[in-house]
Amino acid sequence: MYSIGAKPTIESERLYMDAYKAIVSKRDRREYQSTPIPEEITQRILQAGRMAGSSSNSQPIRYIILDDRAVLESLVTAGRGATPLLRSPLPIAVMLPKGSRDFDVGRSVQNMMIAAWAEGIISCPVGIQDQEKAREALGHPDDYNVAIAVAFGYPEEGSPTSRGQARLPLEDIIKHGKW
Repeated sequence: MYSIGAKPTIESERLYMDAYKAIVSKRDRREYQSTPIPEEITQRILQAGRMAGSSSNSQPIRYIILDDRAVLESLVTAGRGATPLLRSPLPIAVMLPKGSRDFDVGRSVQNMMIAAWAEGIISCPVGIQDQEKAREALGHPDDYNVAIAVAFGYPEEGSPTSRGQARLPLEDIIKHGKW
């Protein structure tokens, strides 16, 4: 299938879920099965992040797969609400050079989460507030920060698909011309 750096072809494309359906049905979830995510799917998730556009095609994003438990446990102390990373079979730190645009991170992470959901994998973005603790844990260069981390995993059997809170109706959030 895909490997990082491979150019997709029409023959290699496989639709897992309609893109619109994946977007409107995806919800952040924090409880995961311990089932590992196959390497082929991990590569597709990372490839989806890599293919996101970036400011002036600068491609500033770097990823750290958090597959060292001691490193992960240390990183979790750098973010409030970061414990979903500990329960995730595929936690990933998304790195951004200082001075780069956060917008690029959002595009990359959303691509990854939608690609994962199309495979039946749930996710949850996690903020990392203490960059010094994060640097101690990950050992990344001083000119990078952890922009966000994302927990990926298969949903727990029987877990709810949402908290039951309805989205605001479209007509309540759209204005025409001006506010």
